[in-house]
Amino acid sequence: MTESRKVLVAVSRFHDNSPDAFARLRAAGCEVVPNDLGRLLTEDELIERLPGVFATIAGSEPYTERVLAAAPDLRVIARFGVGYDQVDVSAASRHGVAVAMAFGTNHEAVADHAFALIAALGNRVLLDYRKLMGGGWGSTLHLSLWRSTVGIVGLGRIGRALARRCKGFEMRVLACDAKPDPAHAREHRIELVDLETLLRESDFVSIHAPHAPDTDKLIDHDRLALMKRDAYLINTARGGLVDETALCEALMAKRIAGAGLDVFEVGPSPASSPLRELPNVVLTPHVAGLNAASLAAATERCVESVLAVREGRSPGDEYLLNPEAIAPG
Repeated sequence: MTESRKVLVAVSRFHDNSPDAFARLRAAGCEVVPNDLGRLLTEDELIERLPGVFATIAGSEPYTERVLAAAPDLRVIARFGVGYDQVDVSAASRHGVAVAMAFGTNHEAVADHAFALIAALGNRVLLDYRKLMGGGWGSTLHLSLWRSTVGIVGLGRIGRALARRCKGFEMRVLACDAKPDPAHAREHRIELVDLETLLRESDFVSIHAPHAPDTDKLIDHDRLALMKRDAYLINTARGGLVDETALCEALMAKRIAGAGLDVFEVGPSPASSPLRELPNVVLTPHVAGLNAASLAAATERCVESVLAVREGRSPGDEYLLNPEAIAPG
């Protein structure tokens, strides 16, 4: 049986603009196969493209038991990002497929975007833009960013990066985390609180938690009801963390002031979504982690992971979700 050399670049957003991104793979004898559809692949579309593929540089397409069972040549999923809710890691291990992440490559970019949404909402940038473009003029009151209170749900790399930015505005920073680090919080003057306290006291609530069964719809009707009426919700993590129906209801009833969303329960966000029509919402199309520096770093990390597995090495414990999938020696 001929050893597979194909690498499917399933993530498609940047490949056409970065023709040399995978030069190291080609130099190692790999055949780089781009995503020919130029969009997120469905389960069936992924299955159709996986025969003969040794590695994927993965976006948010689904790696389910069904997909993995149909890909006998697949040995590594190099995830172009830090979320893996679309990967059945247990199934990957059963099929001998390593799941390697690009941790540490895009947290600064996501934190930039989250703060941009905070600033846009707090300063009513979109509302005032629409007013001006509609022929309006005159001043409007907006919430001060300076010394306001931000609540960060999930104090990992991204949450910590956002906290650093908020400290530049002398914000009071509250945070809750499943595995809190009191020493880090003390050093950076972050107040560790429970989620309910964070929601009650924050002017801006920014979500940076992983999406898992125990965090699905973490922000639901009851928790939205805890927020102040002049507070804003920001989500650049995963759409499933927020109950979108409950959020729409809260926004339309003006029980909270607004929301900034880069992720949605269904992506792309459907044209029929009421979020598109609400004036107190800023929406972006899941682009928070995409800037030139983060793209280059994530690409390099994915390439290194693919080459490591091809050469019989581990990508590194800090990147590999399932070391049991790597055959010893």
